[in-house]
Amino acid sequence: MTGNAEILVVYYSRNGTTAQLARQVCRGVESVAGAAARLRSVPPVSAESERPVAGVPDQGAPWATLDDLAACDGLILGSPVRFGNMAAPLKYFLDQTSGLWLRGGLVDRPAAVFTSSQTMHGGQESTLLSMMTPLLHHGMVLAGLPFTQPELPATRSGGTPYGASHVTSASTDGQLTAEESQLARALGRRVATLALALKATRREQA
Repeated sequence: MTGNAEILVVYYSRNGTTAQLARQVCRGVESVAGAAARLRSVPPVSAESERPVAGVPDQGAPWATLDDLAACDGLILGSPVRFGNMAAPLKYFLDQTSGLWLRGGLVDRPAAVFTSSQTMHGGQESTLLSMMTPLLHHGMVLAGLPFTQPELPATRSGGTPYGASHVTSASTDGQLTAEESQLARALGRRVATLALALKATRREQA
């Protein structure tokens, strides 16, 4: 495989745990030769969500833009659980992508998802599936975590075949467990590896 692949990692995090996962995902992406991670977040929304937001957030990653999305070779989305669904700020960002959908800008790009919740049964898997739905509409190639990944059957906290995850109540210090970190990195590696392979295939077919 030749040529670099840029993987866009977009997340929303209110209390910092989803951001921790995002950083581990980026580590996984950048462990693959020829792949680079671009870390971005999305701003909170409110009743006045149409108003402009500051160009640079006070802390954390820069805000994601539609240009970031259009230029990526792969996409990994992260959101905390909100009643079994993705958080409104991430949904708001995705709702702005109809122009990209119309021109097929993300077709055949690999994608994956990750999440965090306060409790073990807070709705992680349905949240991950909710993030997958718009990616399927964009024609993206979804990647999960296979059970051949040794941390998946071993974890007693976060981790699902649908994507990486974190359970806050399973941690005594608010940090990711070793298994959660390893699964997040594995997800990043998997998307990066797929992106390089799919990009090489597109180049050969051009």
